[in-house]
Amino acid sequence: MTCGLMTIERNVSLKELTTFKLGGPARYFCRARSVDDLRGAVEFARKEKLPLAVLGGGSNVLVPDRGFDGLVVKMETLGITFTDRPRGRVLVTAAAGEDWDYLVSLAVNKGLWGVENLSGIPGTVGGAPVQNIGAYGAELKDVVGFVEVFDTQTFKLRKLRKRDCGFSYRHSVFKTPLGRKFIITAVGILLNKKGGPHLDYKDLAAFFAGRKRPPALPEVRRAVLEIRGRKFPDLKTCGTAGSFFKNPLVSKKTYRELLKRFPALPSFPAVAGRVKLPLGWIIERICGLKGARDGKVGTFEKQALVLVNHGGASACDVAIFADKIARSVKEKTGLNPEWEVVRLE
Repeated sequence: MTCGLMTIERNVSLKELTTFKLGGPARYFCRARSVDDLRGAVEFARKEKLPLAVLGGGSNVLVPDRGFDGLVVKMETLGITFTDRPRGRVLVTAAAGEDWDYLVSLAVNKGLWGVENLSGIPGTVGGAPVQNIGAYGAELKDVVGFVEVFDTQTFKLRKLRKRDCGFSYRHSVFKTPLGRKFIITAVGILLNKKGGPHLDYKDLAAFFAGRKRPPALPEVRRAVLEIRGRKFPDLKTCGTAGSFFKNPLVSKKTYRELLKRFPALPSFPAVAGRVKLPLGWIIERICGLKGARDGKVGTFEKQALVLVNHGGASACDVAIFADKIARSVKEKTGLNPEWEVVRLE
């Protein structure tokens, strides 16, 4: 069926539209290549009294085996602009459907500092604020100028300032009941013409150890891509959503207590005096589950925080295996792992 110039399809498989390569069909599905397309999709869902879900690159989502009994809108809006701002800054405005790493590559090629540590993260620009994506000591919130959204209640576009987005570790207002009325249409990112590398993360520091001069911007990007290549599976050979769980944030007191039991337990500083713990290390060293496998699902052999679909796994298989991992962590450390991957519900 058609809605304006946009086609709405029935019973479309979502398996190949997610990096986990599993899950059931969407009852209705469409591709939004403009704000008008998006408006038409929301109108259709409202008219038919359907739940609505938005899909970007499908890189951080678990689709249930039963699928989604509503309308799934895949954001495919494109466009990136660069606008000079005072004090050597540049505002990069990117449409939600743009590939995130393509945006990073453009910024690096233009000599703009600020997102190089976020190289190689799969997904789209529109998905980046939802999770407040982060890696190697950097987070999206560090560079966000604004997030443009379509309000599904008023049918109007709005620009949210950074302080309105509720960013925290792998979280934002867009994951809350209040924020779910918003569909991200574009993101404004503030980058710098002059800058320097941020090598606080130990893997990056080790990569450039012994150098007399700080690495250039393209070198930082290449290093991040190389490090990620060692830790994450090739999406051409298996299905995965990357890091399945969040790294736990604990109080200093809890960390000291854990340190008594596990003296080698690493940590990273976090906001508000809390401590971030590497859950992958805990799963590997304390639980002994790195490379573990139950049927068609397992932890990646090079990074225990990553769950892998070895082929033919169901969403139920993944959820059961994830629960097994979480129970083991809970039993051995008292920590309660929280999913970073989002269920499409």
